[in-house]
Amino acid sequence: MPPAVDPASPSRSDRLDALRGIAIVWMAAFHFGFDLNHFGWIQQDFYRDPVWTWQRTCIVSLFLFCAGGGQALALLAGQTQGRFWKRWGQVAGCALLVSLGSWFMFPDSWISFGVLHGIAVMLLLLRLGLARLPNAALLALAVLAVALPQFVQHPAFDTRWTNWLGLVTHKPVTEDYVPVLPWLGAMLLGFVATRWRPRMWQGSAPRPFALLGRWSLSFYMLHQPVLIGALMAVQAVR
Repeated sequence: MPPAVDPASPSRSDRLDALRGIAIVWMAAFHFGFDLNHFGWIQQDFYRDPVWTWQRTCIVSLFLFCAGGGQALALLAGQTQGRFWKRWGQVAGCALLVSLGSWFMFPDSWISFGVLHGIAVMLLLLRLGLARLPNAALLALAVLAVALPQFVQHPAFDTRWTNWLGLVTHKPVTEDYVPVLPWLGAMLLGFVATRWRPRMWQGSAPRPFALLGRWSLSFYMLHQPVLIGALMAVQAVR
């Protein structure tokens, strides 16, 4: 059975925040390379070259692992429903802004279900049901989440209204795509690892990364407009 709520347990961890901060820095570097490529300053295939696709996989996995770990710590600390829904609303609202912004910049490949959309849906699945399951069951579900899209695909899931599940026959044309399957597996692993051994996140961590991790959503929303704006300014004066 899941461990009992411990009101004395902290809902945040410097170590977990630092890991999220590392993911943020890695993501920003990745996006800077993507932006350079978009403006024609470098020539790279971000959609098929393993050098870039594997980096994206690792970055998204880190974010989702941290999101699962953060939710485990919050539940162990007795986080109220009000605080959860406030944070969830921020994530969901930012996901909508990402969709709108990407539609203006990439009208043919706008983001309908990217990493923030995925996190919002997966957090709901955790909070409204999965978190009540024992760790063994969640590990089994994590394996199933990763394996199922390899064996089950159907054209019915290829539309923008259905591809969020992940059982597509081909990757949709979009700038970011993080469907529930297989990515729920990464969030469940973070949740189980943290709920099983919450003390692994206790202790000090590099302060800059921990601080950045605490403001990860704000950084995520601001870094691309800043990077793109800076590159456009440089391009204008060249």
